[in-house]
Amino acid sequence: MKVAISTDGDMVSAHFGRCPEFTIIDVEENKIVKKEVIANPGHHPGFLPVFLKERDVNIIIAGGMGMRAQMLFADQAIKTVMGISGKVDDVLNELIAGNLKGGESLCKPGDGKGYGLDKTECSHPEKDECDH
Repeated sequence: MKVAISTDGDMVSAHFGRCPEFTIIDVEENKIVKKEVIANPGHHPGFLPVFLKERDVNIIIAGGMGMRAQMLFADQAIKTVMGISGKVDDVLNELIAGNLKGGESLCKPGDGKGYGLDKTECSHPEKDECDH
């Protein structure tokens, strides 16, 4: 399996499309065989699902993502797991152990707009929800 995690440093980013980078992980037989961090190439509707599919990603993990983006990932046969926060390594351990449980997106539409591009804080009512 190949996983992409929206990241901000060593934390899962609350904002999928506007995250500073993606951590791409190859997992084989419940072991990490490759891990790389790539810069987010930019947020354009429909671009990131194709960009990550071309890199053979089949699961995307993030704090939040809009419904349209989730549908675009489904069109590329990429599973989305939302509602995730915390350190990337901890999330990976939970995923490999089969204990990672997604939930409701951490963001409301528009909360991340501009985050990672031209603003440094998201619009969440409580800063700690952003994990940055």
